Amino acid sequence: MNKSLTFLLLSAGLLALPAAHAHSPAAHQGHHAKAQEAAPAEQKDWGIAGDPKKAIRTIEIRMSDDMRFAPKEIQIKLGDTVRLVAVNAGKTLHEIVIGTPQELKAHAEMMKKHPGMEHDEPYMAHVNAGQKGAIVWTFNRAGSFEFACLIPGHFEAGMVGRITVK
Repeated sequence: MNKSLTFLLLSAGLLALPAAHAHSPAAHQGHHAKAQEAAPAEQKDWGIAGDPKKAIRTIEIRMSDDMRFAPKEIQIKLGDTVRLVAVNAGKTLHEIVIGTPQELKAHAEMMKKHPGMEHDEPYMAHVNAGQKGAIVWTFNRAGSFEFACLIPGHFEAGMVGRITVK
């Protein structure tokens, strides 16, 4: 290979490094965290993103490879800001997503069609094996909602829990 072509290929490779890092999982997480801080919270049927400083209660929810959450049901007082800490006790990636049964079912179907899709909303946490993730949420709407793991196959296997807000 001639020197000009070698130089051109090396230069192109070096220029691609920042772009590769920008699309790495670590960089992607940081991007979403900054975007969530800057963006105003969006009201959902099941509540709104909460201020971590205003969380009055922490609830630990265990996720396991038997496709179950423990506890499976939680009670929350209307208006409370709660920190849900998802603990992945399994050996595979799990997630916890809060929503209405209809929203979760629709999202689970979308995940089956696009299993690699990236998304990060304040009402969801993706948790690697042996790790913890947290959601801080203000439950300002009364009703019966759900939390689920929407990774393809997990939702269908029954990895769903219930939140009752009164």
